[in-house]
Amino acid sequence: MMKVRLLYLDVCALSRPFDDQRFLRIRLETEAVNLIMSKVRDGQFQLAVSEAHFVEIRAVPDTIERLKLLSILNQFGMFLKVNKPVVRKRAEYLIECGFGPADAVHVSFAEAAEAMFVTCDDRLLKKCSQTEVRVWVGDPLSFCSKECLL
Repeated sequence: MMKVRLLYLDVCALSRPFDDQRFLRIRLETEAVNLIMSKVRDGQFQLAVSEAHFVEIRAVPDTIERLKLLSILNQFGMFLKVNKPVVRKRAEYLIECGFGPADAVHVSFAEAAEAMFVTCDDRLLKKCSQTEVRVWVGDPLSFCSKECLL
């Protein structure tokens, strides 16, 4: 029996299907996110969810997008049970390294869960490559390629 692996998509990645699809990169990343989510629905991957998701999604101004994102998390996500003081300490360290607060918390939760981390945020990807992040980090297309989903 195949072990289901944890996958952590930040809100930037989860929101990609709601972005302006006139741009090729966004369309490609949207298709990759949709493919990833189909594998989550099929049980090939488990979507890891943290409190940071809900905090960030509550700030999404578009009501339909916000409700759809919350529905995805509630329907397919597995809420992470982690050592919060350890996550907080790691997030504080990442903030000292130049990460934004929300990004630091997302990465810290992914690390605590030992989940692969997927984002569409180029600055965050660059920051992760310059910092010792303890899990695999990449964009949706790289993840699909790595996992032979394409």
